[in-house]
Amino acid sequence: MRILVVGAGAVGGYFGGRLVQAGRDVDFLVRPARAELLNEHGLNIRSVDGSTENIRVRAVTKDQLTADYDLVLLSVKSYGLEGAVEDLAPAVGPRTVVVPFLNGMRHLDVLVERFGEDRVYGGVCMVMTRLDERGGIVEVGKMGELVYGPLSDSPVIGLDQVHGALEEAGFTARPTKEIRQEMWDKWVFLASLGAVTCLMRAPIGRVNRAPGGSEFSAGMFAEAIAVATAAGYPPSDRIRGFADKVISDTERETSTSMYWDLTHDNPVEGDHIVGDLVARGRELGVPTPLFSLARTHLSVYSAARG
Repeated sequence: MRILVVGAGAVGGYFGGRLVQAGRDVDFLVRPARAELLNEHGLNIRSVDGSTENIRVRAVTKDQLTADYDLVLLSVKSYGLEGAVEDLAPAVGPRTVVVPFLNGMRHLDVLVERFGEDRVYGGVCMVMTRLDERGGIVEVGKMGELVYGPLSDSPVIGLDQVHGALEEAGFTARPTKEIRQEMWDKWVFLASLGAVTCLMRAPIGRVNRAPGGSEFSAGMFAEAIAVATAAGYPPSDRIRGFADKVISDTERETSTSMYWDLTHDNPVEGDHIVGDLVARGRELGVPTPLFSLARTHLSVYSAARG
């Protein structure tokens, strides 16, 4: 099965690199300068233990694409979605499925409108990685999982085949027929943790140690749960128990990639993760005053960056 990984950043680079190591037929779709660098020097992945692996990879640019890929793994940030869709479109043939690993839900509408529901899967990724100054992948925690499943009852490539392409590649690969629930579960948790830490400009433990902090964090989580429930996807017991523990923690310096980006003057996924939750709450008649405040805060930050 031919696989195209769109992006070689902290997510795509990590999972795509592991797939290459497992012997899968993988191309990375990147910009010309990044393609030249990867083709010449390979992709570096530095593990939590400090060891570094150099993986020889094959990088391509959008003008080199042909519509004979079976699987397209989309792993860009949400603010790069529209450009990425235009770039990857030539790779999508009649027997291609696109599996996005973005946070939130809004990107599904974009992909389904462009390619059709039978050629789009939903996806969730769990990984703790960052890019170093040279474009290498750095593990900052031991976590690597992909969850995926079709949106349609009759996808052009079945779940068993997609799973066969992704399993046993150095990370946890989990197929599911309830992918929308899995995506909402992650969104509720990530949006709550991200909104709290970004609005307070501090990791969750520090927020919860402050006067009123625990009540604030719990209130944010409750708003996300209310929106998900009204949408028909109340959080599963598994994610609710996990999220309750993390969001109420008073000791750990836990945050999100959105908080990391905010505190390092990078673009943030505020519209996709926080703003869309507010918009859905409004459509469903669910008040989200705390999330609305976080959305305004992130919008002001983004406007200041220009």
